[in-house]
Amino acid sequence: MLETEKAAFQAKAGATPQQMADLEAFRFRLGDANSVMNLVGPDSLPDFWNRHVWDSAQLLTHAPEARSWADLGAGAGFPGVVLAILMKGREGAHVWLIDSLGKRCRFLQEIVDALDLPATVIIGRAEEQQVTCDVVTARAVAPMEKLLGYAQPYFQRGAQGLFLKGERAESELIEARKSWHFEAELAPSQSDARGRIVTIRSLRRARTKR
Repeated sequence: MLETEKAAFQAKAGATPQQMADLEAFRFRLGDANSVMNLVGPDSLPDFWNRHVWDSAQLLTHAPEARSWADLGAGAGFPGVVLAILMKGREGAHVWLIDSLGKRCRFLQEIVDALDLPATVIIGRAEEQQVTCDVVTARAVAPMEKLLGYAQPYFQRGAQGLFLKGERAESELIEARKSWHFEAELAPSQSDARGRIVTIRSLRRARTKR
């Protein structure tokens, strides 16, 4: 089953043998680390290639020209590590992996070093970093209203947002509009029929009514 999903991912993503080798090495390291700290739900590891890797990789089809990405709450490395693996060797490619928890950052740094990825691991609060990038992204970090607060500084420096969201994406956007003005587009996820890819542009805070 795992090999079938692996082959299906490679066909969909057009991944090279070297990219597949790096992703496989990432899978093994994630499995080892997950046994001692909670990075992803253990029940999701058998669905690694679709639920985690293809879910992350599909973002590249929404911003094919983007070279620099910031992954907020990078955690286990989805989508940031996957993006770094798939962009490795591409001129100007770089991914910032930002997380506030030291042990997750240590895991991410081990992956970056082992696979020689074009990525920088930053420990700290996402909204306090001075990173300039083409795209700011996140998966399973916070509801949209709060997530946009974390991402606002990146938008101010010219980024657009591409966020992996679940079946509550529409309702999260409605709630977020109480605090923010923005342009939004929703596209179906290619990895989960319930999921959505949310593109956000022109973010600014809404004026508070007095």
